[in-house]
Amino acid sequence: MIVNENMIFDTHAHYDDEAFENDREEVLNFLKNNNVCGIINAGTDIKSSEKVLELAKKWDFIYPALGIHPENLDDSCDCEDLISELRNLILNNKNVVAVGEIGLDYHFRNDNKELQKHIFENQIELANELGLPVTVHDREAHADTMQILKKYSPKGVVHCFSGSLEMANEVIKLGMYIGIGGVVTFKNAKTIIDVVKNISLEKIVLETDAPYMSPTPFRGKRCTSDLIKYTAEKIAEIKGISVDEVLETTKETAIKLFKI
Repeated sequence: MIVNENMIFDTHAHYDDEAFENDREEVLNFLKNNNVCGIINAGTDIKSSEKVLELAKKWDFIYPALGIHPENLDDSCDCEDLISELRNLILNNKNVVAVGEIGLDYHFRNDNKELQKHIFENQIELANELGLPVTVHDREAHADTMQILKKYSPKGVVHCFSGSLEMANEVIKLGMYIGIGGVVTFKNAKTIIDVVKNISLEKIVLETDAPYMSPTPFRGKRCTSDLIKYTAEKIAEIKGISVDEVLETTKETAIKLFKI
């Protein structure tokens, strides 16, 4: 598959992850020279967010999103301290484009729902205060996620969208976008294919969640942003349009949403 120059914009990745510890520079050099024009790299806690900022200083096509992921919360954490640290990081780094990765995860963490919701709400309030979009993690928490999004009306993306078409339409009505990654290429991906088929391309942004969620035919292997072309190919097939149209439209949407 041939992709035109600088067409790929990955709205969600984790190049700070230890999966890239041994070859991060080589991987990022490859991506920059292989049609990846932009990557939103999402932090998952304070330490990760600091590392994301360092990556963004070194690589001009990496844009930092800073946030506290629900999997990284425990009962000993102090909400006010966490939000204060996050606020200071964002205020001291004017290149931050989003608050994320934030949200709810009832798959891995079903024991602290109230804490997750509290931190999620506080981070959305911070994003709204600072005029930033959010990147939202929602795993097996659709009802609570939508309740909070409707309450605070942030701008941003529901990342790695796993809900129904009805939920996608509710997200879009809020002015938010649907993040589509490698899952759409999986054989059992009936629900997300239905979502992609029935919503406007202008409401979709592409993502990898690198190093996770590689598309077919690389499922189970480490994911990198260049593999978005396979996600774009599947979306093009579903919608009966060209791969270039998918890549160009989603790139423009990302640039507009994250004010790049």
